[in-house]
Amino acid sequence: MQAVVVGIPGGPEGLEVQAREIPRPGEYEVLIRVAAAGLNRTDVIQRGGRANLPEGATDILGLEVSGTVEQLGSGVCGFAVGDEVVALTDSGGYAQYVAVPEAQVAPAPQGLGLVEAAGIPEVAATVVLNILINGRYREGETVLIHGGTGGIGAFAIQLVKALGGTVYATAGSAEKCAQAMAWGADIAINYREENFDERVQHLGGADIILDTVAGSYLQRNLTALKSGGRMITIGKQGGASDTLDFSMLMKKKLTLIGSLLRDRTPAEKARIMEETTRIVWPLLADGKIKTTTDRVFPLSEVVAAHTYFDSGRHLGKVLLDCRS
Repeated sequence: MQAVVVGIPGGPEGLEVQAREIPRPGEYEVLIRVAAAGLNRTDVIQRGGRANLPEGATDILGLEVSGTVEQLGSGVCGFAVGDEVVALTDSGGYAQYVAVPEAQVAPAPQGLGLVEAAGIPEVAATVVLNILINGRYREGETVLIHGGTGGIGAFAIQLVKALGGTVYATAGSAEKCAQAMAWGADIAINYREENFDERVQHLGGADIILDTVAGSYLQRNLTALKSGGRMITIGKQGGASDTLDFSMLMKKKLTLIGSLLRDRTPAEKARIMEETTRIVWPLLADGKIKTTTDRVFPLSEVVAAHTYFDSGRHLGKVLLDCRS
């Protein structure tokens, strides 16, 4: 099979398409013939040589796929050969086949094309984990989402709106702000032209912040939070450290949470996927959440796909078509 690995850590040009053996599904694993795989920020981190792979994970990139069940490992009882599925992978998604623990596989959402469904599992699981589970979201609350036009941001906007919340989103251009509003954001703030913390504070503050920036945004996030607010940091594009004002933390009774999905145990991922399919799949079926595919590249053009992803021009998900 064809698969993508990191030849030389660094930029997109260091990615290589190699011939690899088709994996064999182990006990309680499902072998999937991959239709498409989604690009995620964690793939960029792995490309740079900085990802901590889960124990036993392959060096092939890719955290989410859609496809068709090709073979069942021993003990698998929830799927049959030929089923259309999506999966949250530990790694290995940028390939024509991938073996995935059964508990991290779900039926493909109804009404979606199989390729576009590849953009659902990782972003949906990330948003459910961090806004609903870690953030303890309650109907009617206000959520500030940084990076409102990335894959996670686009999905988070729609999910919070579908669950009766108010959404403020940040983005880096007028075009991106308009797109965030089109996906359902109540307010979109161009962070290049306006201080988001002052704007959000003026609007009454946020109950939850989904933070992908960390570093330089730390104090501004604390300012933007309401009393009793929760900030969940899932990325550090703005740096790994900054000064924390403990006086504000205590006075406003804030909760700060750091979160990663990839390195969680199989049991944890199973619970997250179960909750994700329970909450999200009906919303997809009803059209209350829509996919946000920006562009689809062939697997052979993975360098171009990553170059485009790195440019920041994408609005929504970037996918790899792995069928040829």
